[in-house]
Amino acid sequence: MNAEGLVEVVLPGTVEPEGLLIQRGAVPVAGPGQVVIRMEATGVSFAEQQMRRGRYYDQPPFPFVPGYDLVGTVLATGEGVDPALTGSRVAALVKVGGWASHVVVEAADIVAVPDGIGAAEAETLVVNGITAWQMLHRRARIRAGQTVLVHGANGGVGSVLVQLARAAGVKVIGTASARHHDALRAQGVAPVDYRTEDVATRVRELAPGGVDAVFDHVGGRSVIDSWRLLAPGGTLVSYGVASARDDSGSKQLPVLKILARVWVWNALPNGRRAYFFNIWAGRSFGKDRFRARLRADLTQVFAAYQRGEVIAGIAAQLPLARASEAMRLAESGTVAGKIVLTP
Repeated sequence: MNAEGLVEVVLPGTVEPEGLLIQRGAVPVAGPGQVVIRMEATGVSFAEQQMRRGRYYDQPPFPFVPGYDLVGTVLATGEGVDPALTGSRVAALVKVGGWASHVVVEAADIVAVPDGIGAAEAETLVVNGITAWQMLHRRARIRAGQTVLVHGANGGVGSVLVQLARAAGVKVIGTASARHHDALRAQGVAPVDYRTEDVATRVRELAPGGVDAVFDHVGGRSVIDSWRLLAPGGTLVSYGVASARDDSGSKQLPVLKILARVWVWNALPNGRRAYFFNIWAGRSFGKDRFRARLRADLTQVFAAYQRGEVIAGIAAQLPLARASEAMRLAESGTVAGKIVLTP
C-alpha cells in the first residue's frame, strides 16, 4: 500500500500507565465496506482510564488497543466504498482501536470533518461532543430558560455539556474544584465546589424549585442526591460511575445498581425521568438508525464549534509513543480539556 508502517499502543492487562506497549507492524488493508484511516488525532478519555484498571463495564479481554475515537485522513477504501473518499478528513467513534497510526473502520461509521477544523480540535469533540449533545437534546430535551446541574463541569464531557447548554439559553450550575471556578464563571456558569461545599444544599440555594436536569458521571450515592434535586418534570441523566474507578470486584455491579434505581424511579408516578446514558445503546437493534443519529449529532457539534459556541479544550498534545505519559497526565486531575495523541 505504502512505505509507512503501523504503530499501535497495546494495553496488555491491568497495568500502570508505564505498562502500555508500543507495537509495530504492517499497515492494515481495507476489506469490503471499509476504509483505512491514517490517524491524525486520538484522545485519552475516562473510558481508557477505566479500561487500564479493568473497570470499564464492557471492555474486551486483554490484550487490546485502546482508543475510543479518532480523527484522520482516509488513506484507502475497500470494495464497495466510494474511492472519492480517499484523502478526506473524517472522524470515527470506535470504542477501542483508536490508539494506532492506521485504523480500519466501516465506511458507514465515518463522519466528515468540515474544512477549517483542525484534527486535534475535532478530536476533542467526537466522543465528548456526541455524548453531551445526545444527553442534552435527545434525553433531557432541554429548552431555553431551564436550569441544569452538570457534575464535573470542567471535565471532558462536562465542559462540552456546559457550552452546548449555554448556547441553548439554559442556566447552568456546575460542580468543580475551586481552581476551575473562574473559568466556569467566565462562561456564565454558577460554580459549586464539591470538595468544600455541601453540593445539594448549595444547589437548592441556587435553584429553590429544583433543577430541570442533572448530568451525573459520578454514580454511587451521587445519583440519589441528583434525583432528589430534580424539579417536577425534571430529568436525571447518569452516564458513568467515576466513584467506582478504583474499586475492586464486579465492574458491572455499579452500573447494574444505577439501572435498577432508574427502573424503580421511572415507575414512580411523579413525572420525573431517569436514564443511564450509553452512547452505544441501540446499535445492536438498528445500526442504520444509530449511525444516522451519530452523524447528525456530531455534525451539529461541529457546527456549534464553527459558530464559536463551543471551544476545543486541548489540555496537551503528545505523540502516540508517549501514551503512558498522556495517560498519567489525564489521571492526575490537574488539567482542563482533553489530552490528544498524535502520530
